[in-house]
Amino acid sequence: MSRSQLVAEHLPLLRRYARALTGNQASGDAYVAAMLEALLQDGSLLDERFGPRAGLFKLFTQIWNSVALNDNPDVATLALPPERRLSNITPLPRQAFLLLSLEGFSEEEVAFILNTDIAETRALTDAAGREMAAEIATDVLIIEDETFIAMDLESLVKNLGHNVIGVARTHADAVALAKNKKPGLILADIQLADGSSGLDAVNELLKVFEVPVVFITAYPERFLTGERPEPAFLISKPFQPAMVSAVASQALFFQRNSRNRAPRAATG
Repeated sequence: MSRSQLVAEHLPLLRRYARALTGNQASGDAYVAAMLEALLQDGSLLDERFGPRAGLFKLFTQIWNSVALNDNPDVATLALPPERRLSNITPLPRQAFLLLSLEGFSEEEVAFILNTDIAETRALTDAAGREMAAEIATDVLIIEDETFIAMDLESLVKNLGHNVIGVARTHADAVALAKNKKPGLILADIQLADGSSGLDAVNELLKVFEVPVVFITAYPERFLTGERPEPAFLISKPFQPAMVSAVASQALFFQRNSRNRAPRAATG
């Protein structure tokens, strides 16, 4: 398989990771594009000791860690020479947790990607767990038509300390529930059994109020093409509990930071 074919094979899930890390489609894709540009300029940057996928994530991490704007969701384009000095300015616990829980890398692979050792990788993951435990609980709406998956999600989010305000199985149910109860987080299947779309339901709701959304689908690659507005937070079916925990926490993290950045109205 050629180098370009290897990159193409792993690109969709790298883009998913980039979006989960940055909280934004444009920003995540910009960092991936910067990584690809660096790789085109110097193919030796790809370290394949743990395979091409881990090598791509490692190179992406080096690019991400080299830019002071890596927590700015508004960045759209990046011009990054591959020889730029790297600096450890990124929240490493979030990276370690996502690499383990969302992308399914082993501890050895995560240590390779983050340029740490196993002990530090475990410490970073533990730190991420403590940060997530400190998150303020919120009301969660689940949009899922498969009964057992909905039950699993409901149990999972309750164990994370959240409150489930309802489970919607159709577009119409989702809109009605959300407008009535105003959730603080939505977990949404994309394709519902009655032919309606969780994506359409969420887009309708986002016109009315702001809420972080995590989409769940058996076909994540269909929504990672870069050809249209796409979900920033995407979970693959079948999912692991740690994956849902990691991505939901990221969504809430960026929602909280967005509110903290918003200008406050003058008082007095």
